[in-house]
Amino acid sequence: MRYLFLTNLLAGAQYPGQWINPVYAQITAEINPIRLLVLIVWVYLGLYFVQRIEFSAVVPKHQKPIANVLTLVFGPIPLLVLLIMDVFKTPAEQRGSFFGALKDRLDAMTERIKSIDILGGGNNKKSKIRILDSSGAELKELYGHGKLRRQDSHILDMTEQMIWQALEDRASDILIDPKSDSVYTVRFRVDGVLREIDRLEAATCGAIINSIKAVANMDISERRRPQDGAFVAKLENGSVSFRVASAGVLNGEKISIRVLKQDASAYTLESIGTTEKQRNIIESYIGKPSGMILLCGPTGSGKTTTMYAMLNQIDFYTRNVITVEDPIEYVLPNTSQIEVNAKAGITFAKSLRSILRQDPDVIVVGEIRDEETAVIALQAAQTGHLVLATIHSNSTASSLIRLMDLSVTPLMMATGLNLIISQRLMRRLCTYCKTPAKLTSSQIKDFEKRKINYANICQAVGCENCYGTGYYGRVGIYDLLILDEQLKASITGNTLPITQLRNEGDQRGKSNLQKQGLLKVVTGVSSLDELARVVG
Repeated sequence: MRYLFLTNLLAGAQYPGQWINPVYAQITAEINPIRLLVLIVWVYLGLYFVQRIEFSAVVPKHQKPIANVLTLVFGPIPLLVLLIMDVFKTPAEQRGSFFGALKDRLDAMTERIKSIDILGGGNNKKSKIRILDSSGAELKELYGHGKLRRQDSHILDMTEQMIWQALEDRASDILIDPKSDSVYTVRFRVDGVLREIDRLEAATCGAIINSIKAVANMDISERRRPQDGAFVAKLENGSVSFRVASAGVLNGEKISIRVLKQDASAYTLESIGTTEKQRNIIESYIGKPSGMILLCGPTGSGKTTTMYAMLNQIDFYTRNVITVEDPIEYVLPNTSQIEVNAKAGITFAKSLRSILRQDPDVIVVGEIRDEETAVIALQAAQTGHLVLATIHSNSTASSLIRLMDLSVTPLMMATGLNLIISQRLMRRLCTYCKTPAKLTSSQIKDFEKRKINYANICQAVGCENCYGTGYYGRVGIYDLLILDEQLKASITGNTLPITQLRNEGDQRGKSNLQKQGLLKVVTGVSSLDELARVVG
């Protein structure tokens, strides 16, 4: 005030207001409300797109700091420029019209922006998903008995957003595990590959884990002993089931959630990647009244999906189909599906015995794990039933050895087994961003020597549509072993040396899978890198 009074005196003002009023009037005249509003909106828009760039697959990680600075100054303009550059990188024959491709990129980015805040507690998707326990009670009713504090409501919203985003991203598994004492990571398994989605504080993530355990009917107070549970998510267009497993680990508690998709009607032998020759062979054996078709491969190789694609070839109205699974991953109308429950005494072997008294035509065994299950399944295949089953082994030849390890007699294998299918899953290249592969001179010489047309071989790039991975979806590759009369005679006569069968059979199976995988590569469906990752 003293400084203001002296300034007024020097300026010749008789009272303070005489000096202040003109200055205030000049300042207010310079401030236009519309300009101020535009400035505020621009600042918030810049901050918003900075957040989007952090999760964007278009911007390389090492360029994100520069992109953030440019976005703060210029708003969404740098992101639009990057999208246009991404469109130009795509060959004209793949992208079609420029504006159509740009529109597709913008649509994909918009959808990603809408769903990227998976654990931010936003409620833009809150009305589209309801999480229920096995009895039908909602998560909010179980958590706090319907009386939610603001903090609890925020945690439940974050849980719903995480489940929703996993479904949007086509995730098969959700993994929440401690990185350290203070940080947890949230990862999705998409197309068989894990991807980190977020990192959360231990307290926040612990609350999310408790909410999932509550709706899965698990003991919240028990954090060291392994537990299992299940829950259901109700959506606008149906429902999805989830299986939950928890375990105490270093630095805290780990939880894994398996997404069990319910609709199996979309799977066909053609859509999962079988060739026409393979389809004809499989369909001929599905049409037989008896015998076993055995599917083999490592965990996560798509055996169950292939089995359901085979079941879709069967007329459920004329054939009685009964399945035994752990868990039931897909719902098949007009079939009887039994879920294994070890705690209740429902095992594969006990269920198979009861099934044989229910006049089945087709029996589906989710997995052959022990001697008793293997023997009962093969006996059923010998007595006029078509049996579809899966087993964990690396090749068709290894499946025979695995059955021998389970004390199945050679005679039973020869009379019960009809067909063994070994399979793997390869990721499909994203149709939006794949580009012709840059082959080395040695690769070109190798293809020319083998008389393989390499013109359509492509490689992964990465865009908004595929979240920067370069791949979208998966396709199967298969190796079929038909147990003809000659092979059955060799098995029955014990003329197949075990060591030779294991070594030569694995090599032959791997070679056949490589040939099928290479067929996907030369037709532009997958890439050489993916072939090397899956088969070697």
